Amino acid sequence: MSKSSEKPIRNIGIVAHVDAGKTTITENFLFLSGTIRQKGSVDSGSAVTDSLPIEKERGISVRSASNSFTWQEHQINIVDTPGHADFFGEVDRVLGVLDGVILAISAVEGLQASVYVLWEALRHLHIPVVVFINKIDRPGSDYHQIISDIEREFGVKAFPLNVPAEEGSDNCKVVELHYQMNGPFDPVQNPMSEKSLEGLAELDESFLEEYLEGKELDQNRLNTLIKKYTSSGELLPIFCGSAKLDKGMEELMQGIVDFIPEADQDINGDLSARIFKIEHDKLLGRVVHVRVFNGILKNRDLVYNSSLKKEEKVAQIRRNQAHKSVDTSEIRAGDIGIVSGFSEARPGDVLGRKQLDTGGCGLQIPVLLVKVKPVKKEEIQKLADALTELYIEDPMLDFKWFREDQEFQLKLMGGMQKEILTGILKNRFGVEAEFEPPTVIYKETPTKLATGYVEYTMPKPCWAVMKFEVEPLPSGSGLQFVSEVRVDDIQRKYQNEVEATIPKSLQQGIKGWEVTDLKITMTEGEDHEMHSRPGDFVLATAMGVMRALKNADTNLLEPVYNFVLVFPEEYLGPITSDLSQMRGNFDTPDFSGGMVRLNGKVPVATSLDYPIRISSLTSGRAQIRFTFGGYQACTTEQGKIREYKGVNPLDESLWILHNRGAYKADER
Repeated sequence: MSKSSEKPIRNIGIVAHVDAGKTTITENFLFLSGTIRQKGSVDSGSAVTDSLPIEKERGISVRSASNSFTWQEHQINIVDTPGHADFFGEVDRVLGVLDGVILAISAVEGLQASVYVLWEALRHLHIPVVVFINKIDRPGSDYHQIISDIEREFGVKAFPLNVPAEEGSDNCKVVELHYQMNGPFDPVQNPMSEKSLEGLAELDESFLEEYLEGKELDQNRLNTLIKKYTSSGELLPIFCGSAKLDKGMEELMQGIVDFIPEADQDINGDLSARIFKIEHDKLLGRVVHVRVFNGILKNRDLVYNSSLKKEEKVAQIRRNQAHKSVDTSEIRAGDIGIVSGFSEARPGDVLGRKQLDTGGCGLQIPVLLVKVKPVKKEEIQKLADALTELYIEDPMLDFKWFREDQEFQLKLMGGMQKEILTGILKNRFGVEAEFEPPTVIYKETPTKLATGYVEYTMPKPCWAVMKFEVEPLPSGSGLQFVSEVRVDDIQRKYQNEVEATIPKSLQQGIKGWEVTDLKITMTEGEDHEMHSRPGDFVLATAMGVMRALKNADTNLLEPVYNFVLVFPEEYLGPITSDLSQMRGNFDTPDFSGGMVRLNGKVPVATSLDYPIRISSLTSGRAQIRFTFGGYQACTTEQGKIREYKGVNPLDESLWILHNRGAYKADER
């Protein structure tokens, strides 16, 4: 394997619950590495990575931002990510291009709700993690309790590299833990370092023997072991400090170099890369942020986008360095860069012909549907153009424009996202928009086995005859499609069109929602040697599928949250009563030290404001965390049926006219 002669590279993300200090950590890194001369501030709106006006105004990150710097002859590409759960879609797209992550935890607030969600994602993707316990200068800081919570809640061995002194004050210090490197193990060590070595010995049999025999402990040997078990996810190196006071920053940077594996810099072979972010540049237009895994991406290269199944040409390649974007001629394997010229690319697209995994894990799923309209009616086209551009940058918005009703729809994570979008539309696009109260996004699934037959043979020239069978599948199965039709009856190219059209045909069912958890089988069909065209099968598929769904009828499905709720015992009665009224269900309560822990599920529709309500009920003494828990059946009274938007394939005459261009009701 031939490698680049460039510096070793590490692509590092910083993730955390909101307001844990991610952006301040990044500012410190850039300053200590000499990349910037003066540290920016989140509070003053001068942080390098908070470039959007709304980020400067609100003091939070809503988009990921990458920057490069050099530390001890290593190139570090650092990606600051949003901390608010409403923007975890952005985090999810970033995780698939990282070599490791800094998980920042507030020394005062501890393991907040988002920390658990992020940890599960990092474990799922097998991303090495270094923990930084920030804000040890604040009153209430409890470093040792957080170490204990991490081991108990995460189920991994903690390996602290330093501890705070004078914790909870501006005079706090970071004290390095010594692991008796220059002689035999000393039985009288700092209790925390002793415990860390014992934990490492439990993971590594050869080290256990050395430990029990009291052999000398070599620093390089220790670092190699820590790096090995950090990479496997069994060990968490833990650092502490105060990013605000620039304490513990150099130690954390050294930890990145010591314990996070280097990026593979194999420049041989075909290009393999992933796009993880798209943004609009005032000069270059649409630009994409790319991680290259293999090969080299160069200026003027013609690059195959396997997600779009088409080629696009590289116009220019850049890299972010502090406040400026620097022109470069290429992005080599292992590196991150910014490319212009890809006019149709989307976040998540794979460049090159090599298959890559999906990259993310679905950190957060939009559960709210909202209608948007311009404050000034004459700005409807302006708003449409703005929402289209934002949808390109964030596909999870799933923007739809129903022209006939002059209606815009977006999918959102929550209320904060709505506020931020309102600000972005005003500041960036100069258009004021109104968001109607959101509705929960339901789905539907067939109630039974049923068939739908379609015969599209008039008016000529056209010919597409098919019979579909739909049947329900277990919850979470998604869509399965099978064709039992011989290629002698329907040519393969036409069957491919049918398969590609099926998901689009299920975006709205007979109750107006996306149809899921079903198997569709094409059991019969025929084409015509002279009259058939690919578009005939596209048109007819929707009619046949909707006929089958109508014959089967459908059940509504509602989104649910998994919840973990921890609260004082005295509130058990009111809280379980609340959960029952919300149609929630939960496991047997777990009692410990005067606190109760409840695990269960609750419908999204009944629990959107519950974190606020329970905080009020318990005077802030309860902690609740939600994760998306899929969909479950509900009655039509509990859910919501909506009208079909656009032309319904069941209105077959209008559907045919619409698809043949004689009647336009385009959905954009």
